[in-house]
Amino acid sequence: MTPQLPAGHPFSAHIRDASRAQHTEAENSTFVSDMLGGKLGLAAYVRYTEQLWFVYRALEEGAGGLAGDPVAGPFLRRELFRLPSLERDLDHLHDGTDWRRTITPLPAASDYADRIAEVARDWPGGYVAHHYTRYLGDLSGGQVIRSTAEKTWGFTRKGDGVRFYVFEDIPNPAAFKRGYRELLDAVPADDAEKRNIVGECRRAFALNTALFEELSALQAPVP
Repeated sequence: MTPQLPAGHPFSAHIRDASRAQHTEAENSTFVSDMLGGKLGLAAYVRYTEQLWFVYRALEEGAGGLAGDPVAGPFLRRELFRLPSLERDLDHLHDGTDWRRTITPLPAASDYADRIAEVARDWPGGYVAHHYTRYLGDLSGGQVIRSTAEKTWGFTRKGDGVRFYVFEDIPNPAAFKRGYRELLDAVPADDAEKRNIVGECRRAFALNTALFEELSALQAPVP
């Protein structure tokens, strides 16, 4: 059950606190821990980047119909969009070959992308939940992945292979995140809808965790 909204508590703080357990589970997954700990090879990082493409394609293609929406519209900032940088990374990781013809989504990535497409079409508040979990995570914990990838696999600092994590048009991430949280606090939704958004945020983290679990399973030796 999604917790009740505490009186006088900013919505941005509530959505963070109410999804903390799911967020922690996702960031402490075996796959993430092993990747950040240098236990996985470059192939695992490439596979992870491929799966992100399916998720962000759904997220950013879904934004097209929401620009004028009073709930989701204010969050759609061009400087956040990751798909062009992600595709440049994949071009680099695949040595310029036509990776679009060869990569396939894992079942968890398909489920994740399908859910994002569904809420983008039918429920702007739900879209905001996925927008929040993805982009604020990229601006925060994503920087740890970038730094680790640069050190572990020799990518040029903020260059091809890790451009997904580089927000060139956001010179002050801390200030940007403060502004984003102000948008959350001002979201035009009643308490019932805000509780639903929190619930979807928790679901978003669960979908992300499921993807990590499938990626981790692929690292296990074949019997």
